[in-house]
Amino acid sequence: MINKLNGMLDRVIPLITPSSLVIGVVLGQRLTPYAFLVAWIFAFMTFSGSLNSSFKQIKSAIMRPLPLLMTLMVLHVIMPLVAWLTGHLLFSSDPYVITGLILGLVIPAGITSFIWVSIYQGNIGLTLSVILIDSLLSPFIVPVSMYFLVGAKVSMDVWAMVKGLLWMIVLPSVVGMALNHLTHGSIYSTLGKRLAPFSKLSIGLVVALNGAAVAPYLRHFNLHLAEITLVVLLLAVLGYPFGLLIGKVFKWDKETLISLTFNGGMRNISAGAVLAVTYFPSPVAIPVILGMLFQQLLASFYGSILKKLFVIGPNAKGSHLDHTA
Repeated sequence: MINKLNGMLDRVIPLITPSSLVIGVVLGQRLTPYAFLVAWIFAFMTFSGSLNSSFKQIKSAIMRPLPLLMTLMVLHVIMPLVAWLTGHLLFSSDPYVITGLILGLVIPAGITSFIWVSIYQGNIGLTLSVILIDSLLSPFIVPVSMYFLVGAKVSMDVWAMVKGLLWMIVLPSVVGMALNHLTHGSIYSTLGKRLAPFSKLSIGLVVALNGAAVAPYLRHFNLHLAEITLVVLLLAVLGYPFGLLIGKVFKWDKETLISLTFNGGMRNISAGAVLAVTYFPSPVAIPVILGMLFQQLLASFYGSILKKLFVIGPNAKGSHLDHTA
């Protein structure tokens, strides 16, 4: 039953985040008393996702560092600079929107990218390494990036942000990897597969709770909000082809190209929403939370493109999708 539930959630995951956001906005104040649970839920999600990860994967990525470094460049150099430039060109009088656009693109790689890379037969080891290493570096990368790109224009508690990233991402990841190491990988079969569907359901819960926190700003849709939504969509669209293009330039194999495509476009958007709601003025969270509407849908769209390019996918011969991932 757990495996069937997990397989069903894999198929509907593009709809989980947008529908959960709508629920959060509609319920609004009814959910806000439970906002304190978000950090705990997110720590559980990170722990669950890391049970299938190992320190050996990090070592393997370091031994062949170029794909990893190029992915991190897309995630933390190219796309944040694009967001900074776009924000200043289109929203020069609104520092909160600029900050939200940048924050949405400096957060670490998305955990759910592993699911999409599995479906479309990409390089699993590279993807796990990107997620793990980027997550471990996030307490340094995110505050430093925000400081240089935003500076003192918007009030932010940098040290509190660092502690939040350590608690939500780094500590659960290390604990999960340590258990994987100590059990020689068996922890994933005994516990990880059972936790996987609850982790996916937790994504929806986190999105709903964060949506409730910014509900007053999203309920009254106007031209300004429409402009922000369009820009967020445009930025979300760009990360995927950047990753694919870099892989093409270096003439890497199709598995690496697939991984770079998803890793370049997908962010730990739930973590970004938690950071925005917790450590920044409320309007900063609007662009980040709007990003939740598009990420999984865009992953599905680019997956269909990759399927046509490489004749791959869940129905292709040799597919190694594990619906318990």
